[in-house]
Amino acid sequence: MDYVRAFAAGGLICSLVQILLDKTKMMPGRVMVTLVVTGSILGCLGLYEPFVQWAGAGASVPLLGFGNTLWKGVKEGIADDGFLGVFKGGFTASAAGISAALIFGYLGSLIFKPKMKE
Repeated sequence: MDYVRAFAAGGLICSLVQILLDKTKMMPGRVMVTLVVTGSILGCLGLYEPFVQWAGAGASVPLLGFGNTLWKGVKEGIADDGFLGVFKGGFTASAAGISAALIFGYLGSLIFKPKMKE
């Protein structure tokens, strides 16, 4: 059942983003920033964590989850380091995910021969 909830939640998020891309004139970069900021705001309000507990990876993997991770890191950073934690906390919390994305992206480019679109 965990897989079904994760698939449904992730699919719903992706569907809503696709509708946003199709029905508005927002560019993909702005939509991505909107998702990260929305995840941070929902995390700040305490609304995103219960959703993550229910949906699992379907809520923690999309960009909304990245925004929530940044918020949690900033919150912990402020508690540990004061004002300096505002700048340091988000990087500390998201470092493993960003590193994994870079490493696996590089390995994928070595295996699959990337090409430019024409």
